[in-house]
Amino acid sequence: MARSPLAIALAACAFQLPALADGNAQRIQLTPAGNFKPWDGRDIPSGHWHIDQAVANAVIARFQARKNPRVLDYEHQTLRKEENGQPAPAAGWITDLQWVDGQGLFGTVELTARARQLIADGEYRYVSPVFSYDRHTGDVLDIQMAAITNNPAIDGMEPLALRAAATFGFHSDEDPSMNKLLLAVCAALALGADTTEDQAIAALNAHAKNDPLAGVRKALGVDDKAAPEAIVTACSALKTKAEQAGNPDPAKFVPITVVEDLKGSVAALTAQINGDKVEQLVTDALEDGRLLKAQENWARDLGKKDIAALTAYLETAQPIAALAGTQTGGRGPAQGKDANGLTPDELAVCNATGIDPKDFAAAKTA
Repeated sequence: MARSPLAIALAACAFQLPALADGNAQRIQLTPAGNFKPWDGRDIPSGHWHIDQAVANAVIARFQARKNPRVLDYEHQTLRKEENGQPAPAAGWITDLQWVDGQGLFGTVELTARARQLIADGEYRYVSPVFSYDRHTGDVLDIQMAAITNNPAIDGMEPLALRAAATFGFHSDEDPSMNKLLLAVCAALALGADTTEDQAIAALNAHAKNDPLAGVRKALGVDDKAAPEAIVTACSALKTKAEQAGNPDPAKFVPITVVEDLKGSVAALTAQINGDKVEQLVTDALEDGRLLKAQENWARDLGKKDIAALTAYLETAQPIAALAGTQTGGRGPAQGKDANGLTPDELAVCNATGIDPKDFAAAKTA
């Protein structure tokens, strides 16, 4: 499936750690200024990454909108823990970001005592940030986390970047990188994630011309843009009026049987249209990483009950290129349930969101 011009992907590069200052708070470089590339020579869609004062201001605003600091771990273990099952202790916490003209983006980090000692002893030399970026322009969008490491630009890190929290809409306080109106049109018409504005407009015009309910709206005298629910309301009002009239004039009123048949047809047509939209929304979200495989049934059930809620949820979910590119859809090796009765996918959600497995299991049972 082709990617959207503004799809999100994860990247990693590395910068040498500075000499330790007094106290636990340290300032570390997360990106240089201008255009830069990964050390391992991997191909990236935009050819390079980019950050300047204007781009940095947006990154800093997104960072400050979050209540929780971003983690600094060891060797990107936070991204690897779903594969190797090992703990992912923090080496510190990124509490603030600053832009330095001519140098790049820096972060203020509160180091743990253990990490400070390891750095002081020379056992760790580099810091490797993980950030999202625009696939076309290369602009840095958001600092996700960072790690102290001795292996800059870790080989194979991207496929391991299972970010369950991103698919649960916990970043709703961040500005979406794609035009909201275009996203809404694509969702409503079940268009692909790579749809351009011109293509969306053409599809919208074609949909308006071929609207199967256009004749019904015209016959009932409702607005050309009225939703199916408004058509049903108009039919009900017409039915009520006919019942109250006693002996309605056939030349002025539609027979009740016709109204009932029309209501049934509208309801069936609405269900069919919504069903097709839900199926397309779920399929696209599974392919581009906005949904985990474990969320598939939940997403379909939500769409059947409230397609607007599903659409709104998927608008805030960040597509994870690394998750979409795995053969297992982001799921780890087949395993049994843990002591709380949770599957590996459910444990992944707990690990990424900080939810206690016992609480998750209790909520699931309820």
